[in-house]
Amino acid sequence: TDLLAAAQAAALRQAQALQQAAQEALRQAELLGQAQVAQARAAQPSSPAEAVDTLRNALQAALAALGAPAAPSAAAQPVQVAAPAPPVVAKTPEPVVAKAPEPIIAKGSEAAAAKAPEPITTKTTTIEAKPTPPPAPKKALGPDQPWLAAGTKTPLLKEKWAGKVREITLGATAVDGGTRSKTITVGGETAMPFMHFEGQFPHEPVVAVEVRSQKPADWSPLLQEAWGDALANPATWAQAAEKAGADLIYLTLTLEDTPATAVTTVKSVLAATGLPLIVVGPGQADKDNELLVPIAEATKGERLLLGVCEDKNYRTIVAAAMANGHLVTARTAMDVNLAKQLNILISDMGMPLDRVIMDPTTGALGYGFEYGYSVMERLRLAALQGDGMTQLPMLVTPGEECWKTKESKVGVGVPAEWGDWPERAVNWETVTAVMLIESGADIVVLRHPTSVERARKAIADLMMA
Repeated sequence: TDLLAAAQAAALRQAQALQQAAQEALRQAELLGQAQVAQARAAQPSSPAEAVDTLRNALQAALAALGAPAAPSAAAQPVQVAAPAPPVVAKTPEPVVAKAPEPIIAKGSEAAAAKAPEPITTKTTTIEAKPTPPPAPKKALGPDQPWLAAGTKTPLLKEKWAGKVREITLGATAVDGGTRSKTITVGGETAMPFMHFEGQFPHEPVVAVEVRSQKPADWSPLLQEAWGDALANPATWAQAAEKAGADLIYLTLTLEDTPATAVTTVKSVLAATGLPLIVVGPGQADKDNELLVPIAEATKGERLLLGVCEDKNYRTIVAAAMANGHLVTARTAMDVNLAKQLNILISDMGMPLDRVIMDPTTGALGYGFEYGYSVMERLRLAALQGDGMTQLPMLVTPGEECWKTKESKVGVGVPAEWGDWPERAVNWETVTAVMLIESGADIVVLRHPTSVERARKAIADLMMA
């Protein structure tokens, strides 16, 4: 009875499992278009015997599909239920007695190794400290021996340049149709500045002192104190500049000047000193042309250096200079290509390049000086490499630039670490001028007489081969 119930329950579980499988097959058949066949086989069995018959029919259909012989039908082989087995009497299990493990006896060398280790005896060795021997006395070094034989000369690596800076003469003596007591020639270099072992430097750089046609009200008190009453008269000022060591006089006209007063001032300066003269306008194109043309005509034959010529105002000045035997300065704004282009424009008008001096402009020490230095150096390199439009001497105005800086112009309200004001201002101008000379400047224009003295000493040292 119990076994029969168990068998029926097992058959029912199998039928349920088959039902679940049939339902899953039905879902698959619906996807494949075979839902009708699977649905007929998935009917809910009402009893265990019916479930078994349904399973047997499904197996027979599967075997028929595979070509195997059909299994006997349910009618031919009824399901036989086995008789219940006699009850099983459970026996009490015998207790398991655990045996103690037998000791393992080592044999041969293993037995010897199994013995307890003998105690290790440590021996202490005493090392006696020996006294350190005194250092060996140092041997006296002999005199240095020359590594080259006497009279041996090491050859220096020298640059070979194909170009040369043009030589230009400012001023004219009586022999040349002028009134100057001497002339000044600049240029002629065949190597980079002061590389005496590579080339020739036939003319040393020169210093010009700036003189104003009118007493400057905006100049530093240090400059006014240095020149004193001479500031009120351009002719007297020019004489004082010559005594201070100037090689040239750099006369700057002002906006207050008229053509008549400008001509009178220039003639008075020419009469007061025998130095060559540079005359520049106030810096406005129309005013420059208005003043420089009559000056050029009134001083014909003196070989004045007139300026400044710029890209927007050079034709009138160049024409006046060409007609009266003067020279011109060509000023550009710190650029190699601009400087070269302006030289080309002036040359195209018919002005000989041996009557043109470049003014590439510069900044004061600490105020763009490095860039101006670089431009001048590149211009000189181009000239030595054979570029004819850059083979011109250079003029710069460090005095004007330096005395505009706070370090030179102001003595109160500045840090104490700046030091003494007069010395600081003069050093600012001197250092800037000397460095520009070392970059290739042929003419430097200064303002303070002490700066003139120091710059001339530096030039003398640099010109020593």
